[in-house]
Amino acid sequence: MAKGIRQWYCQECRANDATLAIKYRQKKTKEKERDGEAALDKEKRKEQSDLRLDKRKVAANRSARMCGECEACCRTDDCGQCDFCKDMKKFGGPNKIRQKCRLRQCEIRARKEDKYRRHRLRQRHRVKSRHVEREREGVRESGQQPQCLGPGCVQGARTGSKYCSDGCGVKLAANRIYEILPQRIQQWQQSPCIAEEHGKRQLEKIRREQQQARGRLQDMEGRFHELETIISRAKQQCIREDEEVNEGDGEEADFQIFCVSCGHPINPKTALKHMERCYAKYESQTSFGSMYPTRIEGATRLFCDVYNTQSKTYCKRLQVLCPEHSRDPKISTDEVCGCPLVKDVFELTGDFCRVAKRRCNKHYCWEKLRRAEVDLERVRVWYKLDELFEQERNVRMAMAYRAGLLALMLHQTIQHDPVTTDLRSNKER
Repeated sequence: MAKGIRQWYCQECRANDATLAIKYRQKKTKEKERDGEAALDKEKRKEQSDLRLDKRKVAANRSARMCGECEACCRTDDCGQCDFCKDMKKFGGPNKIRQKCRLRQCEIRARKEDKYRRHRLRQRHRVKSRHVEREREGVRESGQQPQCLGPGCVQGARTGSKYCSDGCGVKLAANRIYEILPQRIQQWQQSPCIAEEHGKRQLEKIRREQQQARGRLQDMEGRFHELETIISRAKQQCIREDEEVNEGDGEEADFQIFCVSCGHPINPKTALKHMERCYAKYESQTSFGSMYPTRIEGATRLFCDVYNTQSKTYCKRLQVLCPEHSRDPKISTDEVCGCPLVKDVFELTGDFCRVAKRRCNKHYCWEKLRRAEVDLERVRVWYKLDELFEQERNVRMAMAYRAGLLALMLHQTIQHDPVTTDLRSNKER
């Protein structure tokens, strides 16, 4: 009810003035609503007609700018080179200026651009700075080419260059080097270079490590020849039947262990033989190759280096452990084991195992394992030496390029205190 009241007066006011009365809002009927919608439609139609008239006026203004008789009006194709064509979408522009080609604008009725708009377009499409444009304008007005900047040259420069030829540029660069380089060399010699001293210390450290690696390599070569001597002495021993032990008897016969390669249960007395064969079988299924053969002076029996014609690589396994290209020789019946016996794990007793090699399960393939241990240590030392040689080469290159022509021309050391020529701290001196 309150929403329908338009103007309300209290009872006291109405009692004092009889003319005052509550005024109510008029209720909208369907006919009135229809009349309102019709009025809105009329307004929309009127707005649309006004827009059409405006468009017609704009088109009339545009047509008024064309006489239809001059060469520009008769032209149908855009040039694609002026600033208006470059702004068009069909020529890859952003379509912000929205003007037709300059060559198609009427020469008689075309509207002249005001100074502000022309200045704004010039600022937008400018690429180079103002002083460059002024130089170009001066050159165009004079009709002459800029003079070559080469020393003693009186010829004109090439288009897009400051010199008439490459020789003039090289001469100017040489003169600048002769003028600047002696001062830089003198400055370099006055103050000691901290990086140079660090490089010398690093070289001394690398040389010490190289000397240690060479000494270790000589020790490993001695161990290599010593092992070969022990193996040759062991082969000269004779078999003793009284040293044979029945390994099947005892507590170990009741136990079983599992192979680390295939996982099958095996007898402890044949465990080493079985595991060695399983390892060789699985190892021969993979290949470790390189495109280049091993070339180490004075090194013997390191890598397998057998060439594979299919993959075109050289095998890089240890020669004594390669199951793919080397097989264990057949063992004769009268061949002795010959493994050097030890006491307290590491102490050699000077005696050899004289059990037949076919029956000795305790020292299975001992020659191959000892040779592989020595060869692996030799390979590690060679890798260490190679790494040290690479470090030495990098340090020497850095020291050689530090005082080169390019470094002296590009870098400069500034001494803020002219009295102190040594820039190092007290700890570094």
